[in-house]
Amino acid sequence: MTDQTGPVPSPGPGPGPGPDDAVRTPPGPSGRVVLAEVVSTELSAAECAVMVSSRASGAVVTFEGVVRDHDEGRGVTALHYEGHPSAGDVAREVAEQIAAEHPAATIAVQHRVGDLDVGDVALACAVASAHRAEAFAACSALVDLVKERLPIWKRQAFADGTDEWVASLG
Repeated sequence: MTDQTGPVPSPGPGPGPGPDDAVRTPPGPSGRVVLAEVVSTELSAAECAVMVSSRASGAVVTFEGVVRDHDEGRGVTALHYEGHPSAGDVAREVAEQIAAEHPAATIAVQHRVGDLDVGDVALACAVASAHRAEAFAACSALVDLVKERLPIWKRQAFADGTDEWVASLG
């Protein structure tokens, strides 16, 4: 498939969705959201950047949300993310909203579910546009809206042996 910005990768053939497969939705109405998914595999903003880049891209802004070793003064050893079955659809809706608000931007976004260790990427995204200001603004808005709306909950495991669940919904 191609659009005005260049080729759009397709997910390719597969055996069908299973519990460890991506929750993918087809390209949306804008044609500028090339990827919006929730997966249980490792993420890379660099891979998202490849998907949004084109000859028209003067700027590609990426973001990786990385599991850190602390939260509010407590040592964190690991995280576990659980997603609602609608999480993939919500990721697409969020990306399409940002595309509508930033019509010069092309977007790819992924959120990971399952067990993550300190240093693992939980959220990866890339936004491309002809100019850097638009790409930075769209990427920042995308990350904020994903954190606000995506129905994903995290369990933080702390160094003292305790844990807690935190909803990502605002």
